[in-house]
Amino acid sequence: MSGVLYLIATPIGNLEDMTLRGIRLLREVDVIACEDTRHTQRLLDHFEITTPSVSYHEHNETSRANQLVERILGGQSVAVVSDAGTPLISDPGYRVVQAALEAGITIIPIPGASAVLTALAGSGLATDAFCYAGFLPPKQGQRRKALELWGAVEATLVFYEAPHRILESLDDIEAVLGDRSIVVARELTKLHEEFLRGRVSEVKTTLAQRAVQKGEITLLISREKAATGLVVPVKEAVRRLISSGVDRMDAIKQVAKERGLAKREVYDEMER
Repeated sequence: MSGVLYLIATPIGNLEDMTLRGIRLLREVDVIACEDTRHTQRLLDHFEITTPSVSYHEHNETSRANQLVERILGGQSVAVVSDAGTPLISDPGYRVVQAALEAGITIIPIPGASAVLTALAGSGLATDAFCYAGFLPPKQGQRRKALELWGAVEATLVFYEAPHRILESLDDIEAVLGDRSIVVARELTKLHEEFLRGRVSEVKTTLAQRAVQKGEITLLISREKAATGLVVPVKEAVRRLISSGVDRMDAIKQVAKERGLAKREVYDEMER
């Protein structure tokens, strides 16, 4: 008889947020698959959990997933945890879940801490509809294209962002979506937890005054439309300039510059 695959959420900062069910199961399973065994060991030591652990991260996901499935099919139960929060949410776990499903293994998710939901609940932005889109692309052109895509969604947008890129991302949000209301949620549940609320320009000014940006960041963007209305697609932006008397190639250059895109990208979009 095969075992079970548990997906167990762990604290995003404060260890008191670990659930009683999660603690019990971490003690009962045969092995714990961790994104970083050294990081998870601190959690296990805190709760006096002696279950053995193995590494399970982006570099060994494929091979380790197969090994874990074999153990489960052999009758063992396995818990998958990430460094913080819910497994698979911008963290490893997808491949072992897929392999387990193909093998007919029972999968049981154990709810708990999530930076996305924690930030959303405390943001003050609308929660009736929201869209989580992971990390914004690191390169400006790709980031602006992503913002143009997601900006048309009728929902509060939620992203993760690295501290060293947050100011660049805020520049792009303001350029593509306008001066919307946003929230930068930083170091959630930790000693220096902070919610910065306001328009993009206001939050950007506050952060720019700091010598260095620190802490894990969850970035939320309100679903209100920019002052000019709906986010204008690239083609339409070029056409509007042309209709106002701007030469076609000059219009393409202008839109490319405004949106951080290569001229060739805008040209190709016009030709499609």
